[in-house]
Amino acid sequence: MPMQAHEIEELLREAFPDAEIQVGGTDGVHMSAMVVDESFRGKNRVQQQRAVYAALKGKMDGPDGELHALALTTKAPE
Repeated sequence: MPMQAHEIEELLREAFPDAEIQVGGTDGVHMSAMVVDESFRGKNRVQQQRAVYAALKGKMDGPDGELHALALTTKAPE
């Protein structure tokens, strides 16, 4: 079952309550997200993105995942 933008945002908000989060996409399978959070400061891009994928609680895991693709932008606040 495809995920809706608000479901992705809720999962991300649980892990990053103070973050600026924007989720886009309408097909529920190919989505985009931008997460700007202080916890990313000093971490490289791979570490940041792993933190986001962990927040999605397995929704992208394997061919049966609810979310097929997520174009992801992560960074610390300016």
